[in-house]
Amino acid sequence: MAGSATTRARWARVEGAAELFTPAFLDYLLSLHDRFAPRIRELLARRAEALDQALRQGRPPTHPPASVATTGHWKVPPVPDDLRKPGIEISGPCSITPMFINALNPGPEGERAEGDLDDDEDSGGHRLIDTVRAAHNRSAAIHRELHYFDRERNKEYKIVEGELPFFMHRERGLHLEEPDVTIDGAPVNAAILGTALTLFYAGRAQAERGQGIYFYLPKLEFAPEAHLYRDLFDASRERLPWLESATIRAVVLVEALPCVYEMEQMLYELGPYAAGLNAARWDLKASIFEYVMTNPKSVWPDRFGVDIKTTPFLADIFRRLVAICLKRGAAPIGGMATALPSSDPEVNRVAAEAIRADKEWEARQGFIRAWVAHIFHMKTAADPFKKLIASGWKPTPEMANPDNYPVRIDVPQGPITVEGTRRNCRMLIEYVEGWLNGRGAKSIDSLAGRPGVHPALMEDLATGRMSVAQIAQRIRHRVPPTEGPADVHDVALVKRLLQEEVEDILARAKPDAPGQARYRKAMKIAMRWIKNYAELDFRSLGSYTRADLERIAAGPEAL
Repeated sequence: MAGSATTRARWARVEGAAELFTPAFLDYLLSLHDRFAPRIRELLARRAEALDQALRQGRPPTHPPASVATTGHWKVPPVPDDLRKPGIEISGPCSITPMFINALNPGPEGERAEGDLDDDEDSGGHRLIDTVRAAHNRSAAIHRELHYFDRERNKEYKIVEGELPFFMHRERGLHLEEPDVTIDGAPVNAAILGTALTLFYAGRAQAERGQGIYFYLPKLEFAPEAHLYRDLFDASRERLPWLESATIRAVVLVEALPCVYEMEQMLYELGPYAAGLNAARWDLKASIFEYVMTNPKSVWPDRFGVDIKTTPFLADIFRRLVAICLKRGAAPIGGMATALPSSDPEVNRVAAEAIRADKEWEARQGFIRAWVAHIFHMKTAADPFKKLIASGWKPTPEMANPDNYPVRIDVPQGPITVEGTRRNCRMLIEYVEGWLNGRGAKSIDSLAGRPGVHPALMEDLATGRMSVAQIAQRIRHRVPPTEGPADVHDVALVKRLLQEEVEDILARAKPDAPGQARYRKAMKIAMRWIKNYAELDFRSLGSYTRADLERIAAGPEAL
């Protein structure tokens, strides 16, 4: 398209942006935009059509026809040694500098994580300032120059000596736009922007040091979307000389129902960039909810009771993922341990037991690594993988056959309770308050004040999405509880729960006036998000600008 980068591109003047949006970077960004933006629109239209077929025609996703991707004798290229390491990856927002530095440093036992999932997606703030900070922080970390001084706490954060974890970059997904960066007056695709920034800056620093440039690819649904990333990486190699011989590899996050049926095709379409598959949890469950939202026979029990290990059809999806990786020479990565440390030793003990059991199960299924949300539980989460692999244990031939684990989507066993809905409501209010405060991840105890031992969890956009989807499903089908109070789930009940929970939060936390205002706004935004889902509008919270959210908070209640 005619026109220079400086005339076609515009961006909000947030701190640090001018240093990144140079003429050379903008030329590169525009080349990707012109080539891939129309294709992304076509891919998103296919997603919308598939969802419509499921919701309005009762035709859920299924396996595509057999092809060379499923019948051919191919393997992914040899996976780099970094990505073969057993253990754990620490995950968190790389835009929040002290959190990013802590993730790169050793935990309480003196050990670092094998990898760092530097996230600008589910735990990111989804503002341009977050993406800009993430780009700066990644580059500074690779140069070992990242530091931060917290004046309020009089505390300095810096990277300590020793080998750093390998970096796994996670950008926002194809379904999102960045409204504060426009090309020809239209918002740029967030995945193009984030990937371009990383390859242009952090990627250059990594290539110059001989490091692999590794990505997690979020929210992919159909295999042609993986091929788009292959072409985007190819185009970047052609455009950026430092990438010509660099190692670029990607792991697909299996967090959408259609992707479950196309895992093998995803690896095939990534071609030379394929490295592995990651078994998502909350986003996958949320995606299943969205695809069955109109089916009254698919109502799920309380979400905290649906454990991967004890839910056969979900466990088999995980096993199938491992089998495909074993068959194709890829790396299978497990799920997230979200428990956070407590001042109560008993809470920490209970959390550690649950994490250990979870990761021992994943290791026995053939996963080589998983994720953890905090360095406090890092060794507990890592040891099951390290010890099992060090023992000489090997997956059996049966574990490498995907046909042993056919995909089926069932309704999990378990109770449907008003208290389960209440926990979802509380989580949403707490999470949206954090979002309004610039945080994409937040420590939340959805059982605060209730009896028992329950650690706070690091909740992010995935768990928010799952909570919204479950509440909306129960409203849509006026679901009666299977135990406890007999209130049918309807708008009035959910509105009451939201109001009761915000009052309880405010009474316990006693936040300052701005904090109280955020919680009140969060309740109204949660109402709108729930109503949208109940009406089959599954927009991500990340697709709403802060101005959108302020308008919702200032308007009438949606419920």
